[in-house]
Amino acid sequence: MLIGKYRRRFAGFDEKIIGLYARGMSTREIAEHIGELYGAEISPDLVSAVTDSVLEEVAAWQSRGLDASWAVVFFDAIRVKIRNEGLVSNRAVYLAIGIRCSGHKEILGIWIEQTEGAKFWLRVMSELKNRGVQDILIAVVDGLKGFPEAITSVFPKAVVQTCIVHLIRYSMQFVGWKERKLISAALKPIYQAESAAAARDRLEDFDRGPWGQKYPAIAQSWRRNWEQVIPFFAFAPELRKIIYTTNAIESLNAEVRKAVRIRGHFPSEEAATKLIWLVLRKVQARWKNAPIFWQAAKAQLAIQFEDRFVVAD
Repeated sequence: MLIGKYRRRFAGFDEKIIGLYARGMSTREIAEHIGELYGAEISPDLVSAVTDSVLEEVAAWQSRGLDASWAVVFFDAIRVKIRNEGLVSNRAVYLAIGIRCSGHKEILGIWIEQTEGAKFWLRVMSELKNRGVQDILIAVVDGLKGFPEAITSVFPKAVVQTCIVHLIRYSMQFVGWKERKLISAALKPIYQAESAAAARDRLEDFDRGPWGQKYPAIAQSWRRNWEQVIPFFAFAPELRKIIYTTNAIESLNAEVRKAVRIRGHFPSEEAATKLIWLVLRKVQARWKNAPIFWQAAKAQLAIQFEDRFVVAD
């Protein structure tokens, strides 16, 4: 009844299988699920063949041309377990979300790498440029060493902003659970200061205070990243909220983690890319309009970046 005579499968059936796969179910689980629902036996190999059919689409998506100018690009990584030569290891999956000058969001790409480093990030930046990106106004990153240099080597005019949330998380690694809320509150005056100079004064106040004396590594980590911490102080509060954190990409990562957590680990890099892309496609389909707060941000960006801030017709 589901599949006509002499036909192996049909498009609607394929979409159901792909939808189940995007929710994190394995090929064997999908085969069992189809059997329970329809009383039809299909093999895990058939499920794998159906899901593999999206790999061409993934390759085309990953190499598609991109707009020349982007107002903000967020870069962040999640960790997934991938089997390679019989061993399961943690791999970093980097995602990039771009916000156009119009305020509309788009996922720019997926990159999987075993070790994060300057060479890898330089390759990512070069790939974006080869796909048509000519200018990034603001790049928001997670503070890893070598990342800002890789960005500015390809996009020399880009303003690189370290994600404050990542910096706070790093600071919390030095303290016990009971003290984390207190220290988080003590750090808030730094990034909520009215200017970069005031923020530096408050960092020194924190360092001289009881928490800074007890955990000197916290203030040291902020000083190491200070040049990438302070760019957002040049903007009004409306724009600061957008660029001082990678929340825009963190919510996307949360969707990916849901599917990844169910799977446990992937048999190959291709399998990981396939699932992550299906999740991203589903999420991006919900991004219809620019956020309301972007109107205020546009005015700030147009003043700050002048003719580099180009809203396409």
